[in-house]
Parts: sequence; C-alpha cells; structure tokens
Amino acid sequence: MQTSPAPTLGRAGLYVLLAGQLLPQIDFSIVNVALHPIEHSLGATPSELELMVAVYGVAFAVFLAMGGRLGDNYGRRRIFNIGVLLFGVASLLCGVAGSMLSLLIARTLQGAAAALLVPQILATIHVGLRGHAHSRALALFASIGGIAFIIGQVLGGLLVDADIDGLGWRNAFLINLPICLAILVLSPRVIPETRRENATGIDAPGTVLLAAVILAILLPIALGPMFRWSWPVLAVLAATAPLMLLLWYIELRQERRGVHPLLPPSLLRLPSVRFGFIVAVLFYACWSGLMFVLALTLQSGAGMTPTMAGNAFIPLGLAFIAGSLTSPRVVNGWGRTRVLIVGCVTQMAGVVVLAYVLRQAWPHPDILTLAPPSLLIGFGNALVVGCFYRIGLADIPTDQAGAGSAALATVQQASLGLGSALLGTVFAQRLHHAATYLDAALASLAAELCLMTILVAAALVYHNRHGQPAITACASPQSS
Repeated sequence: MQTSPAPTLGRAGLYVLLAGQLLPQIDFSIVNVALHPIEHSLGATPSELELMVAVYGVAFAVFLAMGGRLGDNYGRRRIFNIGVLLFGVASLLCGVAGSMLSLLIARTLQGAAAALLVPQILATIHVGLRGHAHSRALALFASIGGIAFIIGQVLGGLLVDADIDGLGWRNAFLINLPICLAILVLSPRVIPETRRENATGIDAPGTVLLAAVILAILLPIALGPMFRWSWPVLAVLAATAPLMLLLWYIELRQERRGVHPLLPPSLLRLPSVRFGFIVAVLFYACWSGLMFVLALTLQSGAGMTPTMAGNAFIPLGLAFIAGSLTSPRVVNGWGRTRVLIVGCVTQMAGVVVLAYVLRQAWPHPDILTLAPPSLLIGFGNALVVGCFYRIGLADIPTDQAGAGSAALATVQQASLGLGSALLGTVFAQRLHHAATYLDAALASLAAELCLMTILVAAALVYHNRHGQPAITACASPQSS
C-alpha cells in the first residue's frame, strides 16, 4: 500500500486509537447485559431483541470495507474522527430511544459508525510505527478483544443496576458520549494524518448487494417465529440464493474492470480463504448467539441482576486473554488447523459442561458454578480466534493482503450479527413450546454443538487436503 509520508505515531496517539477500538467492541457485549431491562422498558419481543443485536453487526459488516477505502482515500484520521462522532450521535439516540423501532435505527447507525472508525486504527498503526513499537502496538491491538469483553459485561451490569438519574439501561449507551468527546478533542493533536497516494474506488454495487443478501437471511430467521414461517417469510429467505449469484457476478465484473471489489472472486478461489469463511460463519455466529442466549437465560430465567450476569462472564474473559497470549506459541508448535481443532473441541467441551451445570444448578446458577465451563469456552474461543486470520490469509499474495483481510472481517462481522438471530430463534421457538428458560437454553446449546461439529469436520477435511507437518509451521507461511 502506497502512503504519503507521515509523522511517527506516538504513544499518546496509539492509546487514543485503542480507546476508539474499545468503543464498538465494548458496545457489542454491553448490550447483552441490558437485554432484560430493555425488554421490560420498551415491551420488546424476543425477535426485536435479536434484531437489536443483529443490526449492529450487519451494519458493521456491510460498511467495513467501505470504511477502509474512505480512510485510504480521504485521510484515516479524518474518517476515524467522523466515525467517532457518528458513534457518539448514535449512542445518544440509543440512550433516548422511546421505542424499539427508534432503538433499532440508532443501533444500525452505531454499527455503520463503527465500520468507519475501526479500519483506520490498524491502518494507522501499520503506516505510523516500525520495529519493536509496531509489534508492541499489534500485541495491544490483539488483546483489546478480551479486555473489551470483560469491561462491557461488568460495566454494563454496573451502569444498569446503578440506575443513575433513573436512566437504567440507557446509561449503557450514554456512557459512550464523554469517551467520544475525549477522543475527538485529543485525536487532532496526537494522531498523524495518513492516506494512500493513489485513491481507490468504492464497490457500491457490491456493498448494496451484500446488504441485500444479509438482510434476506437475517429478517426471515429473526421474524420467522413471529409470523409463523408464512410464505412471504420463506420467499424472502429463498431470495438469498439468486442474490448471492448476482453478487458473485457483479464482483467478478468489478474485478475484471480493475475496480477493487468488496469480495474479490480471485481470492475466493483460494482454499484457505474459503475455509476462513466457513470458520467465520460457523464460529462467530455461535459465539454471538451463545452470549445472547445466556444473557436472556441468566437474567430473565434465573433472575440474576445485570451486575450478577455481567460478573458471571469475567472468568470467560480472563480465559480468553490467557488463550490469546498462549495462541502464537502453540500455533508455531502445532500448526494452524491443529490448534483450530483443539480450540473448537475445548469450546465444545465447555458448552457440554455448561449445559450440565445449568441443569444441576438451576434455577440458581452463580459465578462459581459457571466458572469451569466459562474458562473452557473462553480459552477455546481464544485459540480459534488466534487461528482465524492466520488460516484465512495463508495463501493470499502479499499485495492482496488488505483486500483479503477486509473480506474476512466483513464475513466475520456479518456472522456476529446473524448469530443472535440464529440461536435466538432456536431459543424463542423452544421457549414458546416448553415455557421454561432452562429447556430453551439447552436447545440453543445443542444447536451450537451441531454447528461446531460441522466446523470440526470441515477443519479435518481442510487439514487432510492442505495441511503440512507441524514442524514446518514456523518456517513456512503456507503451513496449516
């Protein structure tokens, strides 16, 4: 990537960028803690709660690649600041929402704003730092996920239960306002402006069609139970196939014209990229769906307060951080797909233990009884996350690494958005028939185990076809 000369990114600038990264990641988890209060305050249905979580991830996914291109073309600090400003405005709109419709619209704007600011962070680190400072910054960048999860869960619970000025769950969104303001004040002083020398086009047709494909999947899954899977719902779901074919055709035509497509067909022909997409769809959908289902189960079913529910997942976040720090060394010794499989199996073992613990401790699970499965799930998830980009980017040429990363991140974020709708629908359907939160949660966990089993099977097939001995993992960038 060609960039104009820029001042070195200092430590203060790095911290401001990382604060910007924390915003959208904390917001993804903080909402789970507020689900039950929102349900009561706005009279939300389970489908509306699913959509509230989903539209954030979907908007994030759809506009992510566009956000990266806008930063490259018009200045990364400028687009970063615009993203932070819009995120603050969207957070304010969430905090004052008087209906689920207005909250859904505000959450969509939040996701789009996150897509503007997030790509600028890694790009600015990449062009503004070198050597040890660059490696240190990337390590901090990678650790933010686990830290954000813990902060989001704990802070969300405290803010909701504190009920400052009688605002309740609204404080979980309004807390973003002073953070956004501080970032906007500090950013021009400490973050250097960088951009590409040669502007690249934005794939508007691909962006629109990708949004159509995701909505054709999301809306029927989320709203199907409400409308009893009537023919219009099934018709929208069936439209997914022709829309995907049209998206492929448009992206192929864009690539042949020399325009940088959102999902480059040439990259999709690579086995590692295709398998990376499988990992993204199955794993990240399970991850977000599990958090959504457990938040409802612990609060609405077991009667936990938001603070108690948030604290219950502290062990999971700590295990995720520990797994993230361990992952690079383990991957170097065992190889990418082996570690991915170990991570999946560890996560699945945690889900099985979680189902057992919920059944035994119900209706009074607590942080101690939930800690063993949480530790397994968190550590397993970290191993999978640590392998995701390593596998997805393994066969991609260096000059296409940016496009490959953007494509993988787009599918990843879309899957995070769809996960709550997918497992949430299983949860809602079972709750409707069984009338117990425990049975609904166990059905959702069973569905997750099925999806993760498919992922393990796909990983074994990929490893047998494209894997290499673990001893080559350190030496060869193509190792699995």
